[in-house]
Amino acid sequence: MASLTQRVRLGAPARTRVRALPRGLWALPPVAALALVFLYPLFLLVRQSFTPDEGGPMTAAYSEVLAEASFQDALVNTVLIAAGATLGCLVLGFALALVVAFVPFPGARALGRFIDIFLAFPSFLITLALLFVYGTTGVANGLWTSATGAGSGPFDFLHTPWGVLLAEITYFTPFVMRPLLAAFSQVETGQLEAAASLGARPRRIVRTVILPEALPSLAAGGALVLVMCLNEFGIVLFTGAKDVVTLPVLVYTKAILDGDYTGACVVAVVNIALSVALYAGYRALVARTGRREGGARRARAQQ
Repeated sequence: MASLTQRVRLGAPARTRVRALPRGLWALPPVAALALVFLYPLFLLVRQSFTPDEGGPMTAAYSEVLAEASFQDALVNTVLIAAGATLGCLVLGFALALVVAFVPFPGARALGRFIDIFLAFPSFLITLALLFVYGTTGVANGLWTSATGAGSGPFDFLHTPWGVLLAEITYFTPFVMRPLLAAFSQVETGQLEAAASLGARPRRIVRTVILPEALPSLAAGGALVLVMCLNEFGIVLFTGAKDVVTLPVLVYTKAILDGDYTGACVVAVVNIALSVALYAGYRALVARTGRREGGARRARAQQ
């Protein structure tokens, strides 16, 4: 017993010394790994964007690229497609999540699991599936030509911005549904039953009971989809929409096709800045929504 007590006493100072290490030292390994894998390449990209070609000003590349019509068109296309796809995902995802969570039907649980699997699918796979259905020689046009005898079918929109929009809504809607389903699972059924017993119609129940609880998850899913749509490359490429040039496609064009690495870095920096700004806005929105929901819950608890 004495020897055991001595060993414990001898080991105590070592543990004390380990615990006394500054907290900053424990953060050095992950910070170093992050700096090596992510921050250093990002630094090289930003530095390349400020590299003048012939000894001119450091911002010469930015002035040249930002004045190009191709960049301005790509910026407009990126913002419009991302905003439209996000809006479509929010509306469709909210409606589908309501049905899955609150409308009992056979296979609802299997559908919820399929949504989790769908999140792992690559984006080009969904685009190829849409091409098989709505492409020029797809199933829909084949059925039309077989039924009417026409030389071509009426579906020829996948190579337009509408096709890109449809593909992005199809692919990114589950990213909105997943957090919504988690939020709907926390809604107390007693509140729904009480509202229904008081004569509230389904629309009012959704507006006054379900929607307030789902707002943080809806904002989180929408912000995630918006950022991912801003940086989406595979869907635009596989739809074959030659007239639809977004910022990621413009980066590829300048770097690979034109060999303009400085211009590609400029476009990439603008794309990163736009994504970070939207993410910061999302964080501010979530924080404000969380404070509002917390105050409402405290008020209900006091009542």
